[in-house]
Amino acid sequence: MIIGVGIDVAEIERFGAAMERTPGMADRLFVESELLLPGGERRGIASLAARFAAKEALAKALGAPAGLRWTDAEVYVEESGQPRVRVKGTVAERASALGVRSWHVSLSHDAGVASAVVVAEG
Repeated sequence: MIIGVGIDVAEIERFGAAMERTPGMADRLFVESELLLPGGERRGIASLAARFAAKEALAKALGAPAGLRWTDAEVYVEESGQPRVRVKGTVAERASALGVRSWHVSLSHDAGVASAVVVAEG
């Protein structure tokens, strides 16, 4: 059963400018594994914008309640290339209260825009 669906878009250039002018923004939005590639190099801004859009979409799928922490949702990609989300803390609590048992995530970025769709399934 579908419990919630969320979609979000982020203009990549605007997101990048916000990250540059706001010290600490990256640490408030992302966990370390989202910021860094496996070799330790910083992930590109388009990839980060897509992950941010996924977090926004996830919040919408949960009804956009107040009090969710950005770092309580981690967007990662399996070796197969399939994007996934891992939740803990405030996000896991809300998901559990709604009966969410699994997540479906789609990420994209093209033509200066990053987008994400998240489906919460119970």
